[in-house]
Amino acid sequence: MAINNRIADFHDEITEWRREIHQHPGLLYDVEETAALVAAKLKEFGVDEIVEGVGRTGVVGVIKGRKSDSGKVVGMRADMDALPIVEKRDLPYKSKYAGKMHACGHDGHTAMLLGAAKYLAETRNFDGTAIVIFQPAEEGGAGGKAMCDDDMMAKFGIQEVYGLHNMPGLPVGEFAIRSGAIMAGTDEFTITVKGLGAHAAMPHGGNDPIIIATQMVQALQSIVSRNVDPLSSAVVTVTAIQAGKAYNVIPQEAKFWGTVRTLDRDVRALVMARMKTILENIAAAYDAEVDIAIKEGYPVTFNHDVETDFAASVAREVVGEARVNVEQLPVMGGEDFSYMLEERPGAFIFMGNGDTAGLHHEEYDFNDDAIPVGTSYWAKIIEKAMPAG
Repeated sequence: MAINNRIADFHDEITEWRREIHQHPGLLYDVEETAALVAAKLKEFGVDEIVEGVGRTGVVGVIKGRKSDSGKVVGMRADMDALPIVEKRDLPYKSKYAGKMHACGHDGHTAMLLGAAKYLAETRNFDGTAIVIFQPAEEGGAGGKAMCDDDMMAKFGIQEVYGLHNMPGLPVGEFAIRSGAIMAGTDEFTITVKGLGAHAAMPHGGNDPIIIATQMVQALQSIVSRNVDPLSSAVVTVTAIQAGKAYNVIPQEAKFWGTVRTLDRDVRALVMARMKTILENIAAAYDAEVDIAIKEGYPVTFNHDVETDFAASVAREVVGEARVNVEQLPVMGGEDFSYMLEERPGAFIFMGNGDTAGLHHEEYDFNDDAIPVGTSYWAKIIEKAMPAG
């Protein structure tokens, strides 16, 4: 592997930042402690401009190269927020806040991008401008959209943008990427069935919404198996059913909810149309009412061809040809870097985290051995995209 020697020199320092961030997790937009640490470090590094409060609590740093003749501006993004999970491992740097932990590795993402910022501000061996983006609220809060809504791309003149996420199970020192859809669009649905309650011993006197809801849950599973092209991808998952409180009372109402994941806009439209038809007709068959609430979530994370090829070439320079998979299968999880990729061309890549617990698991921890790999990748993105000449 061609780990940058200077970056290797401050591996321990980046690890300390990562563990400090790990001890002070913040949820969604409540990442003030991490944002303050980021801003302080960027100031210490001597970056040219630091802007706080982008997308509510995001931080953006501007680093100018030795030359700016190219006029090129490249953005790199790391997420800062944690998850509402109780940490189980008794680490020396365990979360200090009960019920909150960095269970997705955003502490590592932030630390690695800070490491790259330190190196780039120190060497400035590029022709153009590097923008380091530290984003809040990736975990369901659409912080990427909030930063874009603050006109971040135009204000900082960003022309292309890159993102990275660690992947448990992929060995440290390996990368995986693909052109096109790499992560799914995410939508949420809440279905409320309104029937007629009755005594449990006299069900004929009512219209049981539990029976109706269970029929709906079963029928929804036919969408993926019978309506979506087998060569396309979709997920329709019901994650909760809620109805009634007593043993001897049929309730008036039943509610269930879940998620839809798709990799294509046309498939999404098909799934939503079929859901509406199935739910409304089952309700009508049982002489009941149904309320269908759809919350549109993150768009598909769609990698642009040219930038994907470029990101893969950078990864190869860091870890070698054999350690970069350019045919990574799409992942049906969601990612709000998708909003940035809708505004500017770019690419999202997975980086190996080794044999660790999975993302969002109570025993997960970011693998500090991966720090030099990710930090070197970020530095080389800038130096290769904007060579000093």
